[in-house]
Amino acid sequence: MTVLVGLIVMTGMLVIVPAGLALMEVRGLCAIRRLWPLGAVPGAVALWLPRGPLATTLAVLYALATLALALYAPVHLARTLRGPGALGRASAETALLTALVTPSVAALALVAERSGQQLLGFDLEILALTVPHFHFAGFAAALVAGLVCRAADGPAARFAALSVPLGTLLVLVGYFVDDWTELAGALVLTAGMWAVARVTWRDIRTPEAGRLTGGLLAVSSVVLVATMLLALSWALGEATGLPHPTLTWMAATHGLGNALGFALCSVLAWRRLKETAQ
Repeated sequence: MTVLVGLIVMTGMLVIVPAGLALMEVRGLCAIRRLWPLGAVPGAVALWLPRGPLATTLAVLYALATLALALYAPVHLARTLRGPGALGRASAETALLTALVTPSVAALALVAERSGQQLLGFDLEILALTVPHFHFAGFAAALVAGLVCRAADGPAARFAALSVPLGTLLVLVGYFVDDWTELAGALVLTAGMWAVARVTWRDIRTPEAGRLTGGLLAVSSVVLVATMLLALSWALGEATGLPHPTLTWMAATHGLGNALGFALCSVLAWRRLKETAQ
């Protein structure tokens, strides 16, 4: 695992996921969020150790923390489906439920990669890149899509909240099927993320939000357009054989942009929006 990928993953583990859980306002997540460092810190340490039993053990501790999130998802789903207005909340809650589940996919890949074992036929390089992908294109993307849909419910916001989980699922399925399925997932995910950017720019980034918050929202929206274009170019190249960026280049551009320009800026902005609303 390269230094850059390790730093990106650490940002997801130690900053984006716990901060995102605080933004969800989902009853029952408080205990998991308080205990999150017990899994996230060992997971972060595992990134920098040589592959072997110790790194694997620490990665397993992180996997257990992500499993707790994934197991809470059906509990939250049952609560969401009860009460008035359940249908209207379905789009946003679908995205937030996806955010609860995707870190476990990243953690499973991390355990396999740190143990030096291929998983389901995927080599160690792909597993290493799967870890940041499902922290950011999985957790962060679904989280922000759900928050946007909660705050600015409308056709574009509902489309974003449903297409981001669908695109994430199709990309995951494409790992096992073929590059064309992965390309389809990239197309759907890109459409969803561009919808997130559009609604954020138009409806969330208001004068009332303040200059700093508006700036953070603007950066996250603009970065999404660029990083998802890179994702499309890579997926298209993989499917067709056309020239496309290397995985190393994708980590340095698409990965870093999503981690800092999109995910971190979004989480900071939504935290400020939450504080303003209180």
